[in-house]
Amino acid sequence: MTGPAALVTGAARGIGAATCRRLAQRGLHVIAVDACLGAEQGRFAGAVPADLAMLQAELGDSVTTVRADVRDARAFAAGIADALAAADGLRTVVAAAALIDGGDDLWSTDPAVLEAMWRTDVVGVWNTAAACVPALLATADGGGDASFVAIASAAGDRGLWHLAAYCTVKHAVVGLVRGLAADLQGRGVAVSAVSPGSTATPMLTATAAIYGLTDTSELAREMTARVPLAPDDIAQVIETACLAGPVTHGSIFDATGGFGA
Repeated sequence: MTGPAALVTGAARGIGAATCRRLAQRGLHVIAVDACLGAEQGRFAGAVPADLAMLQAELGDSVTTVRADVRDARAFAAGIADALAAADGLRTVVAAAALIDGGDDLWSTDPAVLEAMWRTDVVGVWNTAAACVPALLATADGGGDASFVAIASAAGDRGLWHLAAYCTVKHAVVGLVRGLAADLQGRGVAVSAVSPGSTATPMLTATAAIYGLTDTSELAREMTARVPLAPDDIAQVIETACLAGPVTHGSIFDATGGFGA
């Protein structure tokens, strides 16, 4: 591995994979991290090892793939340690690992639904930051630009029917980012979040299923985007957040395609 690195969680498919492609095109060596739990992830299956292998084959020497679970702080830190040690500094981190579930009123929702999303969508971002911020600070202290970007959601600043648990965890991601931004004020690490709208990924298919829909375009129309956004549309915003420098610090980027406008 040569040159500065970008670390992306939830990297095997969807927005995470699209982000890996964009950052690799910008000359960064990408550390692509995914637990690849498949059906073990819950009702809506996550990525599988073959997804991560396909990304490796596509990006070749521009990527180092790592299987690590963001929910387990110690295991995650240990899993990425070798890749971080081999990098010529850590330039940016994108915390994209997430899952979605729901489909009932809050009072009818199994608490396990909230717990599962909390562990991945919130604790996972926390663990990613805890493991990576020291390396980002080292980059900043050496005079380089550094950034941390978390993936929130349109659900991070509004309520969505039958998705109270998901709204809870995505609001928490926004709060986490703002708290981290306060901790890193003036330290040279730009912290921000990107809030995607309806994006053509497996998570959108899962969201449509929650609402009893088989066509994701119908869901996208309800959320104003008319057609689902492409993963690369969101990755373009993430790329900007990663590389624009200190002007982005503390920002929450709306990438919803007009939802709520």
